[in-house]
This record gives sequence, structure tokens and C-alpha cells, in this order.
Amino acid sequence: MTYRILFVCLGNICRSPTAEAVLRAIAVDHPSLDVHIDSAGTSDWHIGEPPYGPMQDAARTRGYDLSRLRARQFVAEDFDRFDLIVVMDESNLTNVEGLRPVGSTTRVELFTSFAPGTGLDHVPDPYYTRNFDETLDIVEAASRRLIAELTQ
Repeated sequence: MTYRILFVCLGNICRSPTAEAVLRAIAVDHPSLDVHIDSAGTSDWHIGEPPYGPMQDAARTRGYDLSRLRARQFVAEDFDRFDLIVVMDESNLTNVEGLRPVGSTTRVELFTSFAPGTGLDHVPDPYYTRNFDETLDIVEAASRRLIAELTQ
């Protein structure tokens, strides 16, 4: 079975592209898992732009390459394209659910629901917090748990 997963944050330049790259890297260690991963933002502020430079730098130090990714905006059609939409915070959740087509049953989850050990209800936005390592820690923990769920 192919799993189609979309990560969503505000601008698609920090959290969601990082989650895309991290999950893709972890999935490589599970060759029987067929997963298609993408990311998007709820805003249109950065469409076509690469991930934020300092986020790329922090990710690179852990072996993740975000350089080829480009921001795009979340659209209602994504509910048809993906099996699971993973959002970074309640604001993203509200914005995504606001575009849900009538009758859509696509699962939408907060990313931190896959990382209960963090004690957080959202992935803090490093564009504002400047704590890129914290974001990576949370994304790695949640990604490992998500992969575990998919391989069960």
C-alpha cells in the first residue's frame, strides 16, 4: 500500500519542509514502506521559494537536505491527493479544516500527536523562536513514531 502524507505549516519554509525531508530520510530505512511525502503552507507568502536558510543550515548539520524543496500553498484538492495531512499547530489545523470539501474523510492530525513524549501541543515555529534544533528534535521524534505506526 502507498501512503500519501502531506505536512502543513504556515509558510512552508521551516517546519513542514523539514518534516518532509526528515520523514523521507527515515522511510529509506524501511524499504517495504511505499510512502509519498510532500509539504505545503497555509499562506501564500513564500510560494516557489526554498526553505528558510537558517532552517536549511540546521537540517544540513543533521544530514537532511532541504535545498531542492520549494514552498507551495495548501489547496482543497490536497484532501483528495493525500491519505494523511499532518499540521504543525492549531492555527494550521483550523486553516486546513476550513478548506475541507464536503464528504472528505481524509485524516488530519497535529504532528505532535506522534510525539507525546515532548509534552507539546504544537511544533514551535523556528522562524520566530530561532530554535531550529528544537524543531528538528520534535520533527525527528514525531517522524520516528509516524513511521512506526505506518509499518505496524
